[in-house]
Amino acid sequence: MIAPRIMVVEDEEPLSVLLRYNLEAEGYQVETLSRGDEAELRLQEAVPDLLVLDWMVPAVSGIELCRRLRMRPETQRLPIVMLTARGEEGDRVRGLSVGADDYVVKPFSTPELLARIRAVLRRANPSVLSHVLTVGELLLDREQHQVFRKGRGVRLGPTEYRLLEFMMLAPGRVFSREQLLDGVWGNGVYVDERTVDVHIGRLRKAINTGRCLDMVRTVRGAGYAIGEMAGR
Repeated sequence: MIAPRIMVVEDEEPLSVLLRYNLEAEGYQVETLSRGDEAELRLQEAVPDLLVLDWMVPAVSGIELCRRLRMRPETQRLPIVMLTARGEEGDRVRGLSVGADDYVVKPFSTPELLARIRAVLRRANPSVLSHVLTVGELLLDREQHQVFRKGRGVRLGPTEYRLLEFMMLAPGRVFSREQLLDGVWGNGVYVDERTVDVHIGRLRKAINTGRCLDMVRTVRGAGYAIGEMAGR
């Protein structure tokens, strides 16, 4: 199962470490950054499933970064949970008015923060936490680690399974090779981009058996997408 990806932008190292530990214990993939400008650049490369953002990070403040992200189409709907020591009502209103989905005041209870993250994820993208993904004739059972098309089982290798799962979380979206490498293989692993083409080919062969139409769409110069009867 591909775990939801969470980016934490927090400059207090002990708190950043604590958040990473607890989020990873919950099964999330976690990336931590300490500066707003670094986070802004990183978010231009890859958009996580949720952003935990401290108000007072250096370089670009969390409140300003939130405002900028809401102006970009790629991050306009990115779920954002704001962390801050500023608990006054006016500050909470300001945080929510620039686009934060939730607002947590320090010091906070870790179980409460985890519950708020789950709630925001569920509202923003229920499929991220869903055990069953469906796109057209395809069904992917994340608990049983099985894939079906028209009710018939599809045998996939582990990489093809992760690739399909990642793409089914956003049906119709065109993913570049770089985005697929980052989302499926992880940004800490070096893999040649052409490796993606090889595994896409294997995935196509497995799910498009018989007279089934191709559900993987190739967008020349851009990447790949999955959708019902997508064609090539």
